Amino acid sequence: MDIIEYLNEKNYSVEFNYAVVKELENIPDIIPESEISARENLFDETIITIDGEDAKDLDDAVSLKKLKNGNYLLGVHIADVSHYVKEGTAIDDEAFIRGTSVYLVDTVVPMLPKKLSNGLCSLLPHKPRLALSCIMEILPNGGVVNYEIKKTVIKTKYRMDYNTVYKILDGDMAQREKYAEIVPLLELMRELALVLRDKRCRRGSIDFNFPEAKVITDENGKVTDIVKYKITIANKIIEEFMLVANETVAKHLINNDLPGVFRIHEEPESEKITRLAGVVKPLGYKFKLKETVSPKAMQNLLFEITGSDGELAISTIMLRSMMKARYCEENLGHYGLAAQHYCHFTSPIRRYPDLFVHRILSMELKGELADEIKSAMLVNAKRAALQSSETEADAVIAERDYIDYKACEFMSDKIGQKFSGVISSTTSFGFFVQMDNTVEGLVRMVDLDDDYYEFDENNFVLFGKRSGKVYKIGDRIDVILSKVNTELKQIDFVPYKEKQIKKRGEKTNGTRRKHSKKSKHKGRRSK
Repeated sequence: MDIIEYLNEKNYSVEFNYAVVKELENIPDIIPESEISARENLFDETIITIDGEDAKDLDDAVSLKKLKNGNYLLGVHIADVSHYVKEGTAIDDEAFIRGTSVYLVDTVVPMLPKKLSNGLCSLLPHKPRLALSCIMEILPNGGVVNYEIKKTVIKTKYRMDYNTVYKILDGDMAQREKYAEIVPLLELMRELALVLRDKRCRRGSIDFNFPEAKVITDENGKVTDIVKYKITIANKIIEEFMLVANETVAKHLINNDLPGVFRIHEEPESEKITRLAGVVKPLGYKFKLKETVSPKAMQNLLFEITGSDGELAISTIMLRSMMKARYCEENLGHYGLAAQHYCHFTSPIRRYPDLFVHRILSMELKGELADEIKSAMLVNAKRAALQSSETEADAVIAERDYIDYKACEFMSDKIGQKFSGVISSTTSFGFFVQMDNTVEGLVRMVDLDDDYYEFDENNFVLFGKRSGKVYKIGDRIDVILSKVNTELKQIDFVPYKEKQIKKRGEKTNGTRRKHSKKSKHKGRRSK
C-alpha cells in the first residue's frame, strides 16, 4: 500500500497502456534465424554479466582477452533494444515519456515493458540475445588505440553478481573452485579495471566516495535494517568498462559527424567554488581559488580528505558546488570525468538517451543516415535530451524521497535511543547529523538550549556566545532520536548531553535563540 500510494502521488505507473500491450503481442519470443545469420555470431566467446543479486534487467555484458602484443581486447556488449523499439511506435512513445526506469526500495517502475526489460533484452545466461557490441583494443596504459562497433548475437556464459565476484577476487576458495573456468578472466578484468581507473585519475576525473544506503525489507515490505552498501572491486570493474565504452562511442559520434544525445557536465560557477573554499579552509585544507578550477584540483582535495571525519561533508559540499550533469544534443564535455567526449550507451533498457544513441549507431551501420535524416535526428536528439534530463531529475527525487520515507519507517520505533553520527551540514536553523548507516536527521537550533548559538555563514559553524562551543562540519556527535514524522520524511535529533528531551515550545533554563524565520525543513537534505 505504501508503494501504490507513493506511485500514485508521483504519477508513476508500473503498468503500460493498451497500445503498448498490443504492440508487444506482435514481437516474437524467439529471435528469427534470419536475424542471427545477419549478425556477427559471438556464441563461442566467453561473455559474462556482473550485476546486483536482485537485478533482472541485465543490459550489459563483458568479455576480455590479452592479445599477443600485450594489449587488451575488451568487449562491451549491450542489449540491442533499438531492434525491438522502433521510432514512432507506441512502445517508443511511452519510453520517451518515461525517460528512465525508477528504482524504489521495493519495486521498479520500468521504462520498457517486462517482456523486453526482463526478457528479450535481458542478457540472460545461455540465451541467444541481440546486442550492439563495442570492442576496444586498449594499451597497457589504458589508452584505446582501436575499436569496432557492430551488431552481434551473443550468449552469456555466466550470470555473476558483485558479491560473488568480490569473493572470488578476494581469495574465497569455495567460490574460486566453483567458478574455476572464469577465475583467470575475472583476474584479468580486475587488472584492466585498475589500469583504466588509474588513467582516469591521472587526467583529473573526480571520484566521489558517497556511502549508499541498502534498505533491507522482509517479505511484507517492512524495513528490517538499513546498512551502508559496500562498493567493491567487482563494482569498479563494471564501472570502468562502461565508462570507457561510453567515451569511445561518444568519440565515434563526434568523429563521424553523427547526431547524438551526449552526457555533459559543465564547469562549476565561481561563487560556489568560493563557498567550497570557505568550508575547507577552517578545517585545515588548502584549496587555491582561481577563476576556473580544474577537475584535477577537485580530485586532489578528495584525496586529501579521504578517511577524515569531514570527508562526507566536504564531498557533499563539493558536489553541490558543481553543475548538475545533464543530457544535450551538443557535445560540451564532461567536467567531472575530465572527458572531452561522453555519452550514455550502456543502459538502453533503463535510459532513453542510450536507446537514442543505439538507434543512431544502428542507422549508421545500415547506411541509413543521409543528410536529411541526420537533420531530422538532430531535432529528435534535442527533444530527447531535454525530456530525459527532466525525467532523470524527477526520478532522482522520487528514489531519494522513498528511501527517506523508509528511513523514517525504520527509525519510528526508536524514539529516545542514542545514536552516533557526523555533522554533515550546518545551516541557520541547526545542523544535520548522518549516522554510519547513512540515515540522517536534523538537530534544530531551538533544541540547543545550553547556550545562545549563532550561525557563522562564512565558516559554516554554529558557535555558542557564552561558552564558545562550536558545532562544525565533520564533528562526530552523539545524539538522541527525539521525533520522527514519516509523512514529512523528517527525523529530528537532540544532542546526547541534553539531560532530557525537550518538547517543542517547552521552556528551559538555558537561553534559547529567537528566530525571525521558521525552519521549513522537510527531511534529509538532498545530496
